[in-house]
Amino acid sequence: MNTPKNINRRHFLSMASFAVTIAELSSINLLNAESHTQADRYNPISTKQTSFEQIKQIKAGVLDVGYTEAGPSHGQPVILLHGWPYDIHSYTEVASLLAAKGYRVIVPYLRGYGTTHFLSAQTPRNGQQSALATDVIALMDALKIEKAIIGGFDWGARTANIVAALWPERCKALVAVSGYLIGSQQANQTPLSPKAELSWWYQFYFATERGHIGYQANRRDFAKLIWQTASPKWQFDEPTFAQSATAFDNPDHVDIVIHNYRWRLGLVAGEKQYDELEKKLATGPVITVPAVTLEGDANGAPHPDPSVYAAKFKGKYAHHTLLGGIGHNLPQEAPLAFVDAILEADSFTK
Repeated sequence: MNTPKNINRRHFLSMASFAVTIAELSSINLLNAESHTQADRYNPISTKQTSFEQIKQIKAGVLDVGYTEAGPSHGQPVILLHGWPYDIHSYTEVASLLAAKGYRVIVPYLRGYGTTHFLSAQTPRNGQQSALATDVIALMDALKIEKAIIGGFDWGARTANIVAALWPERCKALVAVSGYLIGSQQANQTPLSPKAELSWWYQFYFATERGHIGYQANRRDFAKLIWQTASPKWQFDEPTFAQSATAFDNPDHVDIVIHNYRWRLGLVAGEKQYDELEKKLATGPVITVPAVTLEGDANGAPHPDPSVYAAKFKGKYAHHTLLGGIGHNLPQEAPLAFVDAILEADSFTK
């Protein structure tokens, strides 16, 4: 297993020299300039792609999945999974860059987002972790993808973790923001420190009927607040937010989100068909496929320290912490770094 390292290591000597100069000058303006330089390195304005041209639909498992696809059909498949409250547009630039390198990139809307919808009105609007992972396997089957590199952040990272842990034969390599996020209802019964509990305020809000009604009535304002607190240094504009916010108009969105957080706390049941999968996940299974984990230095959302989860990755592994004010929505804030991580994970398989 590789030792966790900083993604700026290749610039270490020059940056160290620059840091000494900064210290001698005691210049706060130069420090701020360095932060901007780092952020620009991860997300140069000149390469930005802001939207996907076409949304496709395919029946997969219990869903009719909305997804976008980029790159050659014969390329190495890469499946990119978004989180809450985000959508496929977290990956517009990442998908474009990977497609240009010959990858076949698939970016689906998760259940409860965008154009993804249930095939039956009778299917429970279930947001438990194993249900979302099963959706990915069903999508791969529908698209006739045997094996893919899978990347994600937030809910998407957890889902990618689960696919890698339970179906390693379907996951060629893994890229996960915030590392290992597989949980269990049992583990979630243990109280955290007051400071840690405070960061999960929305989880407890969603546990109440007031929270359910409040999210239904204010989902866009709620999402914007999460964007601002989870990425406090990301200066996104209104068109960027509005483009993703349309995904929350999905009629199942609120029910999926509420069920997801209530299920985590053991306040609602999941579906019996996922019981065996959840038993396996409750053991904290290790991940054996090649993996790269990422973290932003300004991630304002709850997340584990990289040292806590490093031992969970038993295959070839690397970790990178991004500097320069990178927050929770790492693929959109630092697309070049995320692309580099996909390329690195892929290289581990060769």
